[in-house]
Amino acid sequence: MPADSSPVAVAVNPVTNKVYLVNYDGGSVTVIDGANSDTTLISVGLHPWAVAVNAATNKVYVANCDGGSITVIDGATNSTAAVPVGTHPYALAVNPVTNRVYVANSGSDDVMVIDGASNDTTTVLAGLLPCAAAVNPVTNKTYVTNENSDDVTVIDGATNATTTVDVGEFPVAVAVNPVTNKIYVTNFSSNNVTVIDGATNFTTTVAADSHPVAVAVNPVTNKIYVGNNYSDNVTVIDGATNATTKVAVGDKPRGIAVNPVANRTYVANYGGTNVTVIDGATNDTTTVTVGTSPWPWR
Repeated sequence: MPADSSPVAVAVNPVTNKVYLVNYDGGSVTVIDGANSDTTLISVGLHPWAVAVNAATNKVYVANCDGGSITVIDGATNSTAAVPVGTHPYALAVNPVTNRVYVANSGSDDVMVIDGASNDTTTVLAGLLPCAAAVNPVTNKTYVTNENSDDVTVIDGATNATTTVDVGEFPVAVAVNPVTNKIYVTNFSSNNVTVIDGATNFTTTVAADSHPVAVAVNPVTNKIYVGNNYSDNVTVIDGATNATTKVAVGDKPRGIAVNPVANRTYVANYGGTNVTVIDGATNDTTTVTVGTSPWPWR
């Protein structure tokens, strides 16, 4: 199953059973057919870094970090269109309900909002070095972490009006639980997680471990999984109480994804050659050997 040079991000369309693998140095996306593992290579822009799928429209959005553009892939035909955005687009989030795409431009300190129907864009100011984004489609709010201003920009999807919420030092990742309307922000340099109440923007701080760099939510169990890059473990937060449990994983966990149906969490250990699988019911772990330095960073 060949990819291209330096795969750095992946996204899945569960409706079409297609997987989209972004190849940073190759300037391409490998499309994997989940039914038969056949692959197709699509050229995109310079140094693609992030990818997001709108399963409702069968469109795929690729952020070309050094190209100042988003490549829009039509999932039915693999045809592409380029949408100019800001400087160094670094992260993407899709609201499938409103058909809007939010692009965090780390070099121009703003967020580009793309209308998925027309590819028209609107610019919304953010903080310093926006680097991650997550959408709550229930409330139509988007949350963008700003690494260098230690805050989160909250965008109202109906008006594009913004609110700023102070968090910890060097926030690098964000995840939303749309069921509880809580937002979880990993603060890399302060070794904790800020929990934002989406209704009030009030915050609570939960201790993590050394340099938390990734976060994912299981909305079914209301558990939050935080990858601590320097302590080789995952902090599991109980969303009801904010109580925490530590689960040992591999070397330098930098990427986390949750399957809420199976109640399994997958942790990519960048310092090794494996993925740790956490059983959400017991916190027992198993290990799956993969390639060198697995890193689904965005």
